[in-house]
Amino acid sequence: MIATAILPVKRFAAAKRRLTALLGPDARATLVAAMLDDVLAAIGRAAHVERTIIVTGVPRAGRAARERGYEVVADPLDAGHSEAAALGIERALEHGAECAALLPGDCPLLDPAELDGALARMSPDRVAIVPDRHGTGTNGLLLAPPDAIEASFGPGSRERHERLARAVGLDPVLERLDSLALDLDNPDDLAAIQERLRTRPNLAPRTAAALRGHVAA
Repeated sequence: MIATAILPVKRFAAAKRRLTALLGPDARATLVAAMLDDVLAAIGRAAHVERTIIVTGVPRAGRAARERGYEVVADPLDAGHSEAAALGIERALEHGAECAALLPGDCPLLDPAELDGALARMSPDRVAIVPDRHGTGTNGLLLAPPDAIEASFGPGSRERHERLARAVGLDPVLERLDSLALDLDNPDDLAAIQERLRTRPNLAPRTAAALRGHVAA
């Protein structure tokens, strides 16, 4: 299916606090912005994405999105990832979207071909959950229709999304996408991303450059 991509983006200053021991606030903000740029670039190469909506209260994120011709929905309250996703879904429905791809801004290794493959497998009345590398979180949520279930991100969200789908009579599908499995939340994630980019910086060039500038190898 052809989808609308929705990216909730929280305030850079509040992001990635679990990396405080390794990165100061400016370095964290630079890294978060670089990851978002790589994700936006990857989405732009996905053939099955017809529209991209960024939900944010961050001026820098809004500018990055608009420079690529993406739509920005204001998130003045910055209440949380799920609440921002709901704002994006509301806007996607106003556009008449039949499928939504809720994607994170902190999975810089996103492969547009993998995303296209997952979207090609979508069909009406389908909920596809992309788990994180630990198998318990949700790094991507593909919904047809966009409001098939209410997004509920956070710890344990994979099982929670499965329950929400079954509650409305849908059989959830797990889409294990390698390029979306690794998000950046803690020092172990940071080390894993560094290792992936050490030999293949082209996977996320802006993130690789930010890591070279702010994090020791």
